[in-house]
Amino acid sequence: MKWFDRSFAFDQPAWMYPNVLERLRGTPARLEELVRSVPPEDLSRRQAGNWSVQENVGHLLDLEPLWSGRLDDILAGSERLRPADLTNRATHEADHNSADIGDILRSLRAARGAFLHRLDDLDASWVERSALHPRLEQPMRLLDLVFFVAEHDDHHLAEITRLQRNFQKM
Repeated sequence: MKWFDRSFAFDQPAWMYPNVLERLRGTPARLEELVRSVPPEDLSRRQAGNWSVQENVGHLLDLEPLWSGRLDDILAGSERLRPADLTNRATHEADHNSADIGDILRSLRAARGAFLHRLDDLDASWVERSALHPRLEQPMRLLDLVFFVAEHDDHHLAEITRLQRNFQKM
């Protein structure tokens, strides 16, 4: 299923917040493990016009400023979260396939670590604070933002796994 075709029921109970944070904390290690098993010649290989493994990883890095900005929006008490670039221009223009995968992974680990550091510093009173998600047109609590990011991470991890399996069949 395409990411933009998904809908979300933001109904996680507040006690799930630490668990969802752990999903975010684990993404860099999961990516590193997954990418380690992809032959170097397949890292930048596209299939059926879709992003390559490196482009999927780079896309996760490209979105870290959006997640951090949306955290800023919630912390500032904004009514609406900042919108995403639905064309993914940053990823299309980044030329992630020309970069070293290790550099992309290190940058993602650093960016995600900074995001998590900010989240770890918040007390429980922030978990239920919300702002309107601009595309979904529904309130998104801080907990929902963290869940949304984790789901987005998993969406791309699953895509990388799919690419890897398809390459193995070729």
